[in-house]
Amino acid sequence: MSIILYGYHYSVYTRIVRMVLAAKDIAYRYVEIDPFSDNPDPAYRNLHPFGRVPVIRNGDFVLYETAPIARYLDEISPPVLLLPPDPESRARMMQIIHIADNYGYWPMVRQVFAHRVFRVAEGEEPDENVIAEGKVASRKVCKALDQLASEGNFLTGSAISHADLHLGAMMTYFTLAPEGLEIVNGFPRLLHWWRGMAGHALLSKSDPGLPVA
Repeated sequence: MSIILYGYHYSVYTRIVRMVLAAKDIAYRYVEIDPFSDNPDPAYRNLHPFGRVPVIRNGDFVLYETAPIARYLDEISPPVLLLPPDPESRARMMQIIHIADNYGYWPMVRQVFAHRVFRVAEGEEPDENVIAEGKVASRKVCKALDQLASEGNFLTGSAISHADLHLGAMMTYFTLAPEGLEIVNGFPRLLHWWRGMAGHALLSKSDPGLPVA
């Protein structure tokens, strides 16, 4: 394989793909892309028509969108490690991933974390109204995830899956904000999972850090 990963250093979604690559011990070349740039690379639009990250290239095969990338990388490098063994657990895994993407990412990462932590690290002022709005939506998301999380050490049972990496990358940022940590502390199953997952090597080794103002 000759995998190329196009990503953004601080991107949650780039981090998810990096964790899968690390879990499967897949060698790859990394190309930095800033999706927030005022002067985006026109050639990158040939890889991703919406200009987001991440994208992978494996020879002539190009793939974007994080969940399909993660599944693809897992499946082309046996043994398949990150898929639960039964259809119900696999369905739960995908449900958690879609909840994180569709309902969790914006309030948890772009509102609470970005304004309380990331903007401050860049020397900017947080918007307290945005944080307050993010807290309301994030609490609803965490309640749903708490109800779905298994009683095992991982979200779908006793073994780590794509759901743990996907949500884990978001939760790392979210809990750096005191508001985020306070919300998670109110949901026992989610908290149990996060206390175990927070120190996982795949998360710690993929930590992008924070910008320096």
